[in-house]
Amino acid sequence: MAELLPLTKLVGEGWDDYGLIDSGAGRKLERYGKYRFIRPEPQAMWQPALPDSEWDKADGEFIPASDDDGGGRWYFNKPVPAEGWPLHWREAAFQASCTPFRHLGFFPDMAPVWDWLRDKVSDKPEPSFLNLFGYTGVGSQALAAKGAAVTHVDASKKSVAQARKNAELAGLADRPIRWIVDDAGKFVAREVRRDRRYDAILLDPPKFGRGPDGERWQLEEGLPNLLADIRHLLDDDSRALFLTVYAVRLSALAIGELLRQTLADLPGQVECGELVVREEARGLLLPTAIFARWSR
Repeated sequence: MAELLPLTKLVGEGWDDYGLIDSGAGRKLERYGKYRFIRPEPQAMWQPALPDSEWDKADGEFIPASDDDGGGRWYFNKPVPAEGWPLHWREAAFQASCTPFRHLGFFPDMAPVWDWLRDKVSDKPEPSFLNLFGYTGVGSQALAAKGAAVTHVDASKKSVAQARKNAELAGLADRPIRWIVDDAGKFVAREVRRDRRYDAILLDPPKFGRGPDGERWQLEEGLPNLLADIRHLLDDDSRALFLTVYAVRLSALAIGELLRQTLADLPGQVECGELVVREEARGLLLPTAIFARWSR
């Protein structure tokens, strides 16, 4: 039976095209290539390290709506390309842009997750990798660049189209990547019936969502059944599963125990904890999500 290890943290460091410059007073200041942006960050309850004059250099800021519906809009101090601009992470390339959902088309705190998954399958020739809720595909590129046969699944046709363009931007269009627009639960159920298996799986579900045919997703309701189906896609030769959870009132211990029980018949270990990003101004660690992961 997989062992549940003590809580841990997975630390994301900045790189040439991204960095968490400073944080505090409910906001964070980040760099995306040559542009700087301010976004709301409720967990940054401390005070910023840098003076206001540094924050005032930001190219734009996302101001949330006054209610709790998650809305808001961008306000720009300087011209920012509406069509986006290219960024890189290791072999991956992708188009960043200021989306209506306050993020910029990818999630930089996932960088250590991509590295961890790459490491877990590094000794396998042509490992099979499933990226569920794959969004714009940086994780898919990260594994494809290391020789994995990738299955990329997302319910949004727009996101999958952007993921394909990002792969082309990185020169990875010829890699074995299956691009699939589908509801994650329905896709996994079909894979179980097909007796498919994977060496590694990345699962990054939203709090709420809709499938391409109007299927309703709510994380607390859907996650246990989805994980139960995913268990059938892993076998004794599989290496890793990584689950991230954002913006919900769950604990890392809760999803860690769920994953441990679901994979109880597999050897290995289950870890849970927080994804964090290291701030450049003073080395402070800003939490962004909780996670649970299994490996062997």
